[in-house]
Amino acid sequence: MKSGAEGSFYLADGVSDRFESTTATAGPWSSTAQHGGPPAGLLTRAVEQLLQPDRVIGRISIDLLGPVPVGPLSVSTSVIRPGRAVSLITASLYDEAAGRECATARAWVLPRSETGPGSLQPLPHEPADGRPELTPNSWGRGYLDAVDWSWVKGSMTDGGAATVWMRPLVPLLPGEPLVGIPMLMTCIDSASGISAALDPAEWLFINTDLTVVVLREPVGEWVCIDARTTLTSTSVGIASSTAYDERGIVARSSQTLLVTPRA
Repeated sequence: MKSGAEGSFYLADGVSDRFESTTATAGPWSSTAQHGGPPAGLLTRAVEQLLQPDRVIGRISIDLLGPVPVGPLSVSTSVIRPGRAVSLITASLYDEAAGRECATARAWVLPRSETGPGSLQPLPHEPADGRPELTPNSWGRGYLDAVDWSWVKGSMTDGGAATVWMRPLVPLLPGEPLVGIPMLMTCIDSASGISAALDPAEWLFINTDLTVVVLREPVGEWVCIDARTTLTSTSVGIASSTAYDERGIVARSSQTLLVTPRA
């Protein structure tokens, strides 16, 4: 574990749907606001708790309704469209101190199957082939210290499209291994930072959402994120990525970015 990393992203608050955030959740813009990865993982965990063994998440989209504080949170879930083949589950994250909803997830759930027509092709590189973490000094730590980074192409300091293997060094909650789709979601929200095309000391590029189509559940500790950011002359940008594990492709993601100069 890196120096300064917490033992988990969250602590159970004695009630099944209530959690206390640790400093490991803090994002790059503020020590009091979370990186999008841990809340995405926590909401995905909540969705998975409603799944039957023969069902999987096919697509999950998360809207960030405001800053997620590094503080007490609660989660609620609901099946809003039950079905024998396809169903829709929602999960909401609440800021307990402010009494407001701060993030929401909508997940389309599909049948589990291993007999699809496609095939997998492993990547030509592995985590050990990459370089250690390189992140701008102007970014806060928190989450960045709670993840192992192995850069294959580019870096956060270079700017532009980049490819990196990621591995969370801490679980969402003590005693619960962070694996599968919650692990993927905890990492893939970083696509906008991985492919950062602007200097974070001069620009803010904050994602308002995250949409991930999950082709299959990832295996192993590491996930590879191949990301790029597209910008124009407006305040709207998009970060997109393809995610892989040791066997091959896992998912594709997109994030809407609010792009504004720092005051």
